Parts: sequence; structure tokens; C-alpha cells
Amino acid sequence: MHFQSLSVFEHQKTIQRPRSSEKLRAMAVLFLTLLAGLPAMNAQQAVQQAQQAPSKSASDLPTEPAPALTQPLDLRATQRDFSKPAGRLLGNPIAPYLPTTVAKSSFMNSPRLGDLVKDGKIYLSLSDALALALENNYDIAVSRYYMDLADLDILRSKAGQSLLGSGAIVNTQTQGGYTSTVGTGGGPGGTAGGTAAGTGGLTITASGAGPIPEQTDPSVTAAVSFDRQRTVAFNAFSPSAATNTNTYNFAYTQGFVTGTNFQLTFNNSYTTTDNPISEYSPLLQSTYKATVTQHLLQGAGIWVNKRYVYQAINNRRITDSTFRQQVLYTVNQVENIYWGLVNAYEDVQAKERALEQSSKLASDNRKQLEIGTLAPLDVVNADSTVATDKQNLISSQSTLNYQQQILKQAIARNLNDPLLVAAAIIPTDRVSTEEIPEEKLSVEELVQEAFTKRPELEQAVLTLKNNEISVKGAKNGLLPTVDIYGYLGGSGLAGQENPNCAKNPFGGCTPPADLTIGGYGTAVKNAFNNSAPDKGIGFNVTIPIRNRPAQAMQAEALIEYRQAELKLEQLYTQIRINVVNAQYALTNDRAQVKAAIAARDFNQQSLDAEIKKLHLGASTTALVLMQQRSLSAAENALLQATATYAKDRAGLYQTLATTLEHYGINLVDTAAGVVNAVPVIPGLEPAKPAPAQAK
Repeated sequence: MHFQSLSVFEHQKTIQRPRSSEKLRAMAVLFLTLLAGLPAMNAQQAVQQAQQAPSKSASDLPTEPAPALTQPLDLRATQRDFSKPAGRLLGNPIAPYLPTTVAKSSFMNSPRLGDLVKDGKIYLSLSDALALALENNYDIAVSRYYMDLADLDILRSKAGQSLLGSGAIVNTQTQGGYTSTVGTGGGPGGTAGGTAAGTGGLTITASGAGPIPEQTDPSVTAAVSFDRQRTVAFNAFSPSAATNTNTYNFAYTQGFVTGTNFQLTFNNSYTTTDNPISEYSPLLQSTYKATVTQHLLQGAGIWVNKRYVYQAINNRRITDSTFRQQVLYTVNQVENIYWGLVNAYEDVQAKERALEQSSKLASDNRKQLEIGTLAPLDVVNADSTVATDKQNLISSQSTLNYQQQILKQAIARNLNDPLLVAAAIIPTDRVSTEEIPEEKLSVEELVQEAFTKRPELEQAVLTLKNNEISVKGAKNGLLPTVDIYGYLGGSGLAGQENPNCAKNPFGGCTPPADLTIGGYGTAVKNAFNNSAPDKGIGFNVTIPIRNRPAQAMQAEALIEYRQAELKLEQLYTQIRINVVNAQYALTNDRAQVKAAIAARDFNQQSLDAEIKKLHLGASTTALVLMQQRSLSAAENALLQATATYAKDRAGLYQTLATTLEHYGINLVDTAAGVVNAVPVIPGLEPAKPAPAQAK
């Protein structure tokens, strides 16, 4: 089938209906190949060359380099490898037939959280917050099971079964265009609203296209029956008789990845009768037949029968990548919550300082009013400012309490402990505004680093490879079914002379010369000594006329492959823009922090000078209050600028997908749910004591 690209109409037309010349050529090649008796692989290649559509592999993408698909880490949430069967037939033959047990999930907090509670307070560093989140976060805990589900798909595919998919959920926060499950903060979050594994949650409807692979798990069937029958005589040739028949039939069936199917049947019967016409009772019969069937066109070859395995392995790597992506987003989410808490905590301190200053000014004004050196209006103005500052402090304290609850939800799995709920969180880290190395690199260097490390790109490339497998499987499904088979069998009889045969009204019984007197062992021996062989070869040919379903499936698989190519290119473009925005935002944020620090210092000095003037009688209360409001606004601006810088710095690490290596987070330990080494966060400094405590 050949696709035109001259116009949309022609493109659609060629998809729906191949040109007549190509159809005739394909049919001619097919029938000539069959009639001439060419080898099966040559016939397959000829049909593919006649109907093959031009396709571009994942390695043909011209604009951006694909991320390096390195050897994946052995990420497992449990000690068991679910890609392997439960037990070995020789070691524990009943293990494959017993249900699998999965340990119950823990809903308790990790001991690390209890160790941080001191005197009713939680002194929390960013490193401890991230370590607690890695141990207790529900999104990460749920994601761990997806890796086991992907392993189970590998186990299914090795038996020739279709894939179920793991449905991994990622991206549970707002960052770079992704959907958030929480509003103004984080927490363990809900997995609802995330994105399915793969690129943008694309559902590959043509996945698994092509012939169904051979079922490589062997199966043994047995049919045992006991029949007791009595017939009524209705003429001399059909006398009344009782016949007992026992049958013992067995079959063994197994497929192979070469497109071969093997079947062995072994049937046995034991018949006794008092019918005087029957010459033998009991009569034992044993037959066997071994049949081997080989696909020559559709379904032939190792690759087409193992393509589910290849896709399942790719899906396992996609799941590992989505787990890494989930950890990246969770770490970034918790870090944003932490800096939100720091902002709220320092805002409370700023509001307390403002209230302290306004209260002191109001007290001084009241003293001056008592001695008659100040007008009553100035006292009312100062008292009004005190009331406003108290309201601002209460609002800020409420925000701080809310941020503490959000952070507790993010780092704890169980919030039923009253002591934990009541404990206040004291953040001990502050961000340093020193320039990080990423700000000194060029945009192109950062973009290339993101291209090699972003998990979304790795998932997109693996999804593209799966699409390519589907395209090849759909092409194989276009071929006719041509199977060659051969069989070898035999039958054997044995028994004893029927004692009732002497009552035969037609005379005595003359046993056949080739019937051996003996028991079951004699019958089995006769079946396998080639005394009564049954052997032959043949082939089956099924040619679907017009073949429209297979054509539609092949075209659909190819179209989805083209879509995946476009989505991959689109992802490159989006990541490039995200990197540029993240670097520019970080540079602007630091400049804004420096400007806010200068403004805060200027307003602090202006307030000190205005207070001195007031004491000397050269200023008024209104001017001092105005300067206090200016200082409060400058402090708020500095807090906001610092929090924005901290969040954008974490966002740059996430955009580059370097958060884990920057913080020293071990992904294998995270997959196991145990943090052996606390993350080390660069670019931090300890919190400074409040000005009132600095003495």
C-alpha cells in the first residue's frame, strides 16, 4: 500500500483503497510464489515488498537527538520479581496453581518523623522534608505497584498472551502545563487527574496488531469417562447386550516462538460386552497421534511471535521512567510547599515586628498625650494602625497554620496522631541567592542536558518503538495464512476372546488374525511398533479476498506511528521552551531578590531616621506610620521574591530532570520505600534568628 502526500484528499483516498495496479501486482506475486513452491521467507518478502508502505523508523528523526536509553536500574517495590513464574515445576509443582500473596501496605508514618518532634515542635529541614516525602508519599507508594504490574505483563507476554498495561499515573502537580491535583500546595495528592504512562496518555489502539502469537505455555488435557449401556434386541443381528466402555484420553499442546505448534494425543479405551456377536471382551484400544504445524507466511518467525515480549519490556522501562518522573514531581511539589511554609513563617515574624513597632509608637504617643505634647488625633491614628497590624498578624498566622497542615499532609502518611497534628513546624533552612552553575551555561547546553535526561522523552521514544513493533505486526497480518503440517500416529488393539461368543446363533467365533491376545501393555506396544501407522503431510492455505480488515489495521498502526513521531517532535519543542523560560526566570528572580533587599534596607533606614526625627520633634506620627507601612510592604516583597526564586530554582532542576542527582536521591532506595541517605540540598543556609533574639 502506497501513501500519497500531494493533498489531504489523495492521502485519505490511498489509505481507504489501494491502487488497482498494486493490488494486482500483490496478488500475482502471491499466487506465483505459492504455485512455484518458493521458500516461505521469500514469499513473505515478496508480498511485503509489493504492499509495504514507506515508513520512517525512530532513528530517522532529523531535528533533535533522542535521549540515550541507558541500561535501566533494577527498580522493584518488592523483593519478588513478578516477571518470573511463581515456582518451578521440578521444585514445587503446585506453586503455579496457588494464589500469589502481596504484602499489605503500611499506613503508618516512618520512624524518621517521630524523631524530629521535640518539645511539641517539628524542627524540619528541607532534606528531612524530602526524605519523609520519599518514605510516606502516597503518589510514590502507588507508583511502586505499577512496576510490578509491568513485570506481570512481561510474564503474560512470555506465554504468548496480549498485554494488559500498567496504567501508570504521573504528573500530579502544576508545572510546565501539567494538571494539578491540589490547589495551593501539595500533600500526598490524589492520583486522579494524572497522565497515563507514555507520551501524553496516548492510547495505542493498534497495539498488538497482527497474528496472535503461539501460546508457549504447554497445556495437558485429560478426558476420562465411564459409559454403561444396555441395548434391547430387535432382530437376530442386534441381540440384547450390555456394553461397558471406559475411555482415557490425554492431549499435550505447546506452541513455539518460531510459529510452530505441536500437539500429541494419546487415546485409550477398555470395552467389555456380553454381546455374542462381539468376538473379544474385554477389547483394549490405544492410539496416538503427534502433529506438528508450521506457519509459513502469517505468524511465521521468532520476531512476530515474541513481539508482545518486546513491547512488554519497553513498557517496563516506560514504567520505570514514569516512576522517576513521579519522584521528580513529588520532590518538586514538596519543595514548593516547604518554601511556601518558609514564606508564611517569615511573614508572621515580619507582622510581629510591625505590630511591635506600631504598639510601641502608640504607647509613646499616649504618654505624650498625657503630658500634653501630642494631639489626640495622632493617638487615634496610631491605635488604628495597631488594630490593623493585629488583624494582619492573625491572617498571617492562619496562613502559616494552613501551610503547616499542607506540609504535614505531604510528609506524613497518617495524621491521626493528635501530637503530630498539634505540633508546629519550624523550617530551619533558607535559600541562598548565590548563582548556581546552570545559570552560567548557555541555553543550548541546558537544552541538550534536558534532552538526555527528561523522562518524558525516554517514554516517548519507547512508545515510538512500541508503535514500530505494532506496524511490523500489522504488516505481517496482511499476509495470507499458509501452514504446513505433518503427523505421525499409530494404533494398537489387544484383548481376550469373548466367552459369550460361543452362544452366537451363527456359529463359533473366529478372531481376526491381526488382533493380539493380551492386556493393555500389549495394546500400547502395538500402537508404537509401527504395525498400524498413521502418517502424512499437508498444507492449509487461507487467502482472504480483499483483505480489508488487515489493510485498515496496518494503515491505523502506521498513522498512529506518524502521530507518535509528531508528538515526540512537539515534546522536544516544549522542553526547549521550558528550559529557556526556567533559566530566564531564575536570572530575573535573583535580580528581583537583590532589588527587594535594597528596598527593604532603604525603608528600614528611612524608618529609623523618621523615628529619630519624631523624638526630636521634627516629624509626625503620620509620617512614621507611613514609613512603617512602606517597610512592611518592602519586607513582603522580599519574602515573595525569595520564595519565587527558591521555587523557580527547584523548577529549573526539574525541567532539566537533574533534581535527583543534585540532591543525591537514590532511586533504587526510593523504589523500595526506604531512604538510607538523607538528601543533601545545595544552595541553602541556616535560618537566622529573629531580630529580637539576635542579642
